[in-house]
Amino acid sequence: MSVSERLDELDIDLPAPAAPAGLYNPVVVQGDVAYVSGQVPLKDGQLVAKGKLGDNVSVEEGQAAARQCVLNALAALGGELGSIDRVSRIVKMTVFVASADGFNDQPQVANGASQLLIDIFGMEQRPARSAIGVAELPLGCPVEVEVTAALAG
Repeated sequence: MSVSERLDELDIDLPAPAAPAGLYNPVVVQGDVAYVSGQVPLKDGQLVAKGKLGDNVSVEEGQAAARQCVLNALAALGGELGSIDRVSRIVKMTVFVASADGFNDQPQVANGASQLLIDIFGMEQRPARSAIGVAELPLGCPVEVEVTAALAG
């Protein structure tokens, strides 16, 4: 089953790819690998959450934000590649979590992103992952996600 067919089956519509907010490429393709710049949890031009985990953002809200970041990353891939079906799998994902002092559940927040990728690509295709706590993220968002994708020939 293709990625677009699986998205349809899950009733998921990818958003339009966001324009870069700085001097970078949203996606760089090198050979059969695509590197996606960090994606923040924007939906319809608005952050789905703002703040820090362990302060004013719950783990569940952080998971939803991480999921939105992945949707935005997939949208960026589809926009750059012409079709999301060129993606064979996400091989690596880094989840940055804006964390209040003492918050250490970054892996739980990252699970929101991981679960979406498992739903789309399957458990056996789940990516390698890092979940990193940081002091601040762009726009005051709670989560930012970057991915590396393997491309089908």
